[in-house]
Amino acid sequence: MPASRPAIRAAEPRDLNAIVQLIGELAEFENLAHLLEVTPDKLAPHLFGERPAVECVLGEVGGEVVAFALYFTNFSTFLGKPGLYLEDLYVRPAHRRSGLGRALLIHLAQTACERGYSRFDWTVLDWNEDAIRFYEGLGADVMPDWRLCRLAGDALERYAEGDRPSKWSPSAWLGL
Repeated sequence: MPASRPAIRAAEPRDLNAIVQLIGELAEFENLAHLLEVTPDKLAPHLFGERPAVECVLGEVGGEVVAFALYFTNFSTFLGKPGLYLEDLYVRPAHRRSGLGRALLIHLAQTACERGYSRFDWTVLDWNEDAIRFYEGLGADVMPDWRLCRLAGDALERYAEGDRPSKWSPSAWLGL
């Protein structure tokens, strides 16, 4: 019997458990499971609430959700236009090299073009050489001069309260 052809579709509320399961698998793959806090209840308002922060498309094979791509709109101040930012893409190992990852990326590129977005961005872990080669093979530029910066957790809270661990002082910098 031939393998079922993959289908790509928008996520629906009934998919929350499957999406969270795939996010967990992605966290394991990236050795970041210790950071995992997402639950279907936490994700639901951001994906399906009154003002969704993210969108998600799924890859299905034989009616089973085996892949996801979670994305949102960003903005280029230089271009003066929105863009599409892919937060995460994951395909279960048994379905890799089947064309499903490429199909998800093509779907997102089409979405960006249909919406008149200026670009389609994502990051890749520097140790994930297979993904880097895959993305470069698609024609994507892996930008070596850019580094992701992040404030999170306690550091974010401390910074928001004005507790800065460095010698830098915004009041001194602003002349206050």
